[in-house]
Amino acid sequence: MKILIHDYSGHPFQAQLSRELARRGHDLVHSTCAAYVSGKGNLVGDSSGPRFVTIGDGLALKKDAYFRRLFQESGLGLELARQMRQERPDVAMLANLPIPVLVVAAAVLRQLRIPWVLWQQDMTGVALKTLATANVAKSMGIAAKVFTAGEKWSARRAAAIVVIADSFVRVHDQWDTAVKVTVIPNWAPLDEIVPVARINAWSTEQGLNNVRTLVYSGTLGLKHNPLLLVQLAARLRDRGTPVRLVVVNEGPAVPVLRDAASAHGIELTLLPFQPYERLPEVLGTGDVLLVVLGTDAGQFSVPSKTLSYLCAGRPVLGLMPVDNLAARLLRQAGSAVFSPEEASLDAAAAWVERVLVDPEHAERLGKEGRAVAEREFALEHCASRFEDILRSVSRPTKH
Repeated sequence: MKILIHDYSGHPFQAQLSRELARRGHDLVHSTCAAYVSGKGNLVGDSSGPRFVTIGDGLALKKDAYFRRLFQESGLGLELARQMRQERPDVAMLANLPIPVLVVAAAVLRQLRIPWVLWQQDMTGVALKTLATANVAKSMGIAAKVFTAGEKWSARRAAAIVVIADSFVRVHDQWDTAVKVTVIPNWAPLDEIVPVARINAWSTEQGLNNVRTLVYSGTLGLKHNPLLLVQLAARLRDRGTPVRLVVVNEGPAVPVLRDAASAHGIELTLLPFQPYERLPEVLGTGDVLLVVLGTDAGQFSVPSKTLSYLCAGRPVLGLMPVDNLAARLLRQAGSAVFSPEEASLDAAAAWVERVLVDPEHAERLGKEGRAVAEREFALEHCASRFEDILRSVSRPTKH
């Protein structure tokens, strides 16, 4: 079976899935968007694995110029469609696509009569509607309706749909698409993200060996309130526990964090996304690893960084909705989850303080997190479920 998987973001676990399906004998093409800036997984191929290809090479996405971005993303949809036309897979699977890219790609796949699976990682229209309702940005109301219509239209044309949490199914019930939905939670690559010593080559290079560190690594949007990271560090300092805040990120949150840290007198290390092969060292450098997720994203977003953190075997603090799937995993691991609000920071700081002053407790939390990851993130079972879905909708092989 020839399969084309397009993961717009280039996440580690989706590349791992492609490698496993290729190992099982499938002709696998793994496509990503080079223009999307994020922490990428291992996207280097070899003779025995999938073939890695890209769209958006040389393109600089204008995230804050909405009309230009809409034009750019529509163009990326056409570029992905040309890739599909060239590769002619028996089945395709699309993940993490912005709605304009998704709609254009779905339309062309329908024209080419290539069956495809929607691997739905979030619900953009629902999130925008929540923002508009909460008076965060009422102008988003129109965008929410348009994007929801695009998501719904695309879902109805997918041959099958994979979602990452049960909460998605309620929306698909409303769209009359629930009959083709399968729930498969996300995971992280256990064999690629492994626990390492707190003092390692990366921590030495960054001068982080002899300081207490709070580490955030991954995508960070303004809607997630990145200021909470600085405010948490300030609470700890005021309690007599100074820390170094380390943030590995590229995007609009960077200048906000820099200015806030300067205003509060917080020691801050800001770094761009690091090479994927260094990720275990980056995460291992954190005495506590941090996750921030806005209240609007509670039901329809599972931050993949949380899953990577568990693999790394470090204590994790989540400032996130308590009903989020990732929050439940953190609680299973004995780590802490607090509401993403300033009012929660005193309790969060007290929890971090206990971890920092009790090395045995911190080590125990890390081991429990790794144990949860090893129990929940078994690749073979997930890959078999995806393989069954792809095979069930694939057109007859002509290769």
